[in-house]
Amino acid sequence: MWFFDAIASGFQHPTDPGRLQAFRTLFGAVLTARFALSVGQGGWNRLVAGSLSRHLAEQRFGPARARLLAGVYRPALIMRTIAALALAAGLLSRISLLLVLAGAAMELLYLKSPNAVRYTLLTGGALLAAGNLGHGLTIEHTPNTANTWAQCLLVLIRTSTGTVPDRSCAAPNSAVASTSRSGSTPTARSATGFPTRVSTPSPASSAGTRATSPRGTCDCGARSRPPPSQRKFALPPALLIPQTMPYAIAAGIAMHTAFTCLKPRQLITFSGLTLATYLAFAA
Repeated sequence: MWFFDAIASGFQHPTDPGRLQAFRTLFGAVLTARFALSVGQGGWNRLVAGSLSRHLAEQRFGPARARLLAGVYRPALIMRTIAALALAAGLLSRISLLLVLAGAAMELLYLKSPNAVRYTLLTGGALLAAGNLGHGLTIEHTPNTANTWAQCLLVLIRTSTGTVPDRSCAAPNSAVASTSRSGSTPTARSATGFPTRVSTPSPASSAGTRATSPRGTCDCGARSRPPPSQRKFALPPALLIPQTMPYAIAAGIAMHTAFTCLKPRQLITFSGLTLATYLAFAA
């Protein structure tokens, strides 16, 4: 595969620059949709005086910094949306990309679970390393080494996102997991929806005592099934094998399309960018 040839040659293996240029267009389109949705779904009134988000920002950063963040918030929403649209159209691509990444990074200051933002910064950082982002909607196909390093980074990001160990238990039992961590609530609901008694160790208990949970609840130490990291491991390595790459891409497209249909607003960023990264697997 070209990926291993590029590594062996010190990233001097020529690749099709059109792959990264097409990814740049899709990256801008996905971020335009994300930023537009963030404005239309109540995000415009975030950090206004007296709101809960403003109160949390003041607790986290202090009143002065919270006022500064609230002052630049709305102009940043408009600027990053325009920049994302310009990036998709190929207008001042590198400057537009920098503004998009800065606008996305702003969400780290107030979102509780900014996993999509981190994924955006990772893929955007790989795109920033490209030597030829293209101009306008024209896509070049003359092989050169301008985008080889950036394309390898994008492949590494995509293959690594499916092999990161899942540190949490099953989602339906998150209440039980949080109870075990805090040790403050004696009851919780299991995956079946019925109240379940959970015994947690008190601070005065011995160090060797473990929390016990009844059958059917989440037990991170259970070995009756393979961990989530092993279940997720099959697809990304298959992307690096020429014989299995088309099937892995087809499976990934079907999977992320289904995810997006189930929760379009929540998963449009991760699924949209993941689908776009499949362009990087062919040289």
